[in-house]
Amino acid sequence: MTLKSYIWGMRFITLFSLFSLGAVIFYVDPENSGMIGIFLFYLAVFFVLSGMFNLILLFIRRIFLGHEMAVENIELSFRQGILLAIMVIGILILQSYRMLVWWDALLVVAGVFLVELYFLSKE
Repeated sequence: MTLKSYIWGMRFITLFSLFSLGAVIFYVDPENSGMIGIFLFYLAVFFVLSGMFNLILLFIRRIFLGHEMAVENIELSFRQGILLAIMVIGILILQSYRMLVWWDALLVVAGVFLVELYFLSKE
């Protein structure tokens, strides 16, 4: 798979996820749908954020490292995009339960950082 086809695929998936997030926001009532509606919202936000973070990280790598190194680091950008999306979703869930304070956010960031260090040490 070339870098260009990967980027176009990620753009399409991210755009589709953005439309699904809009559909969840406009058509799902969280009070009537209960936990399923809230789960669908967080799932749609996760897919949008992971796609956006993936594209942003890949773009930054392509600028600073060049085209060849960006192709070699596609899986790294994908994993880091997913981890950043998990971090944002974790912070949003804490905020939705009114439990978010700055040290809890730092713990979420530290947890994601430790997971990334684990993956980097296995390579």
